[in-house]
Amino acid sequence: MSSGMSLASRLYRGEINVDFVGRRKLWYGLSAFLLLFSLAGLLFNGLNLGVEFRGGSVFSFRAPQATIEQVRETVLDGGAHQAIVQTAGDRWRVTTDSLPAASVTSVQKSVAEDFKLPQNQVDVQVIGASWGGQVSQQAWIGLAVFMLAIILYLTMAFEWKMALAAVVALVHDLVITAGIYAWSGFEVTPATLLGFLTILGYSLYDAVVVFDMIKEVTAKLGTTSKMTYTQAANNALNHTLIRSLNTSLVAILPVAAILFIGTTVLGAGTLKDLSLALFVGMIVGTYSSLCVATPLLVTLKEREPKYQAIAKRLASTGGGGGGTRSAKDAKDEPSDSPEPVAAAGAKRRKK
Repeated sequence: MSSGMSLASRLYRGEINVDFVGRRKLWYGLSAFLLLFSLAGLLFNGLNLGVEFRGGSVFSFRAPQATIEQVRETVLDGGAHQAIVQTAGDRWRVTTDSLPAASVTSVQKSVAEDFKLPQNQVDVQVIGASWGGQVSQQAWIGLAVFMLAIILYLTMAFEWKMALAAVVALVHDLVITAGIYAWSGFEVTPATLLGFLTILGYSLYDAVVVFDMIKEVTAKLGTTSKMTYTQAANNALNHTLIRSLNTSLVAILPVAAILFIGTTVLGAGTLKDLSLALFVGMIVGTYSSLCVATPLLVTLKEREPKYQAIAKRLASTGGGGGGTRSAKDAKDEPSDSPEPVAAAGAKRRKK
C-alpha cells in the first residue's frame, strides 16, 4: 500500500518520467488492434439502431405487477412481430417494428385488456423511418462541421501537423466507441449521438492542453540544444500527465455512476444511452491524447530538417538516445533550448 501511495505522490510531483513517445510502436500496435476489433464489430454485428432511426411503434404504459415475459407475450399476441421490452420501475416501454394503423390499435387494446388499463392510458408513438434518416443526416453534417472547425482552429493556433494528429486521434476515439456499441448491443439513439459529440470535445480539450505545452517547450530548440524534439515533446507530455489523469478521473467517476444507475436501476433510457458513450469515449480519449496524438505529432515533426539535424548531432555525440532526460541534463541545457518543463510550470504558477 505504501509503495502505491509513494508512486502516486511521485507522479503528482512530476518526479516520474514515462517514455510515452519512445514506446510509440507499442501504442500504434495497441491502437491498430482496438481499431480492427471495433471494425469487426461494426462489420459483423452492426449498430443496434434505436427506433428513432429505423422507424417503428413505441407503446408506453404503467403496470406494477407485470413481468417482462407477460408484457412481451401480450404485445406479440396483439399483432406485433417483434418486441423490445424495457422497464423503469413500474413503467413499461415496448418498441416494435413498423405496424399498420390497425395493428397498432390491436396491440393497444391487447395491452389494455391484459393489464386492466383504460385504453387511453396506453400511450402510442409511431415513428417513420424517414425521420430517422433526417436525424442521421443532421448528425453527419454536425460531425463534418465540427471536424472542419477543429482543423481550422488547430491550424491557426498551432500548425497543420498538430491539427492532423488531433483529427486522427478523434477518428480513433469515434471508431473504438462505435465498436463498443456494436459488440455490446446497446441501442444507438439521438442521446448516443450527443454523447459522441461530447467525447469529441473532451478528447480535443486533452489534446490541446498537451499540444500547448509541447509548443512552449519546443519553441526554443536550437542548433546547440541537448534535447531532440522527441525528448522535448515527451517531457512536455509528462508535465501534463497528472493534469490529464486527474481531469479524466474526476469526469469518469460520475459518468460511471450514471451508467450503473441507468443500467441496473432505471433501465434503458436517455441516461444509459448517453453515459455509455461518455464513459468509453473519455477513457479512449485520454489514452489517445497521450499515446496516439503526441507520438503521431512527433513522427511528423521528426521529418523536418531542423529536428533531423539536432537528432543527428546528438546521436553523433552520444546524447540523443532515448526519449527522456535526467534532471541533471535539464540543468545543463544551453540558453537557446527550452527550459526544463517543471521549471516552466513553476514560473507560470508563481505569476
